[in-house]
Amino acid sequence: MSTDAVLYDHPGPRAKIRNVVLTVVFGVALLGLAYWIYARFDEKGQWAGPLWKPFTAASTWTDYILPGLGHTLGAAAVAMVLALTFGIVFAVGRLSDHWWVRLPAGAVVEFFRAVPLLLLMFFIFFGVPFITEQPMSIFWAVVLGLTLYNGSVLAEAFRAGIYAVPRGQSEAAYAIGMRKSQVMREILVPQAARSMLPVIVSQMVVLVKDTALGYIISYSELLQMGVNNVAANFGNVVQAAIVVAIIFILVNSSLTALAGWLERRTRRVGKAPRTAALVEAGDAV
Repeated sequence: MSTDAVLYDHPGPRAKIRNVVLTVVFGVALLGLAYWIYARFDEKGQWAGPLWKPFTAASTWTDYILPGLGHTLGAAAVAMVLALTFGIVFAVGRLSDHWWVRLPAGAVVEFFRAVPLLLLMFFIFFGVPFITEQPMSIFWAVVLGLTLYNGSVLAEAFRAGIYAVPRGQSEAAYAIGMRKSQVMREILVPQAARSMLPVIVSQMVVLVKDTALGYIISYSELLQMGVNNVAANFGNVVQAAIVVAIIFILVNSSLTALAGWLERRTRRVGKAPRTAALVEAGDAV
């Protein structure tokens, strides 16, 4: 019996008709809502050509939107690498057999998961200079805030993924003489990362969107440059927000598509020979 048959009952004739009717009803409702929003904006003159004209000028893109997008992608790219590293390190730390490693790692993860990201950015940007007596870079204040928060969330995701790997594989690895560090590095973490790829991608999308919080500490990211600065010069805040929202959608859609490609690629490659051998050894054990 397939897993699909166990978890999902295929709809019968009545259920199919009901699904079609509900789909049509909700589709019509969404179209009606979209038309109502369009009509309300039209009444206020928000679709007028002069309000959209600045976005047809190259200077609007080269002076505001593209620099802001570059700063957003730069901070997001650095924070992604650091957050993934942070997540793997602290996930392994929380799984340590030594309490003096496990407890501090757990405290760090829980603390940074609980503190709002905006407060982290504020503290890093305004609080760290009191400790170091040196000015704090706005870029690194944003990146470190994103790293600590998203890395803590990823640490829990990795820990759950490691627990989800069949126990027989780690038992087989220990049986052939592998140390725990080798088991983590070569067996558990790679498989956990593969199985948790949807969660990782979702958190990376959240990370990209969270870069917009950097405008609070005057980081020149896409929201600051593409909405605040453009609206201040052309008086079209709604239009600027719509354009920036579309750009965020395109960026995050591209990230999701890249993750889908990576997932398909890893499926084609299949399991590494050592992992396959450990699976067979685990079955034998």
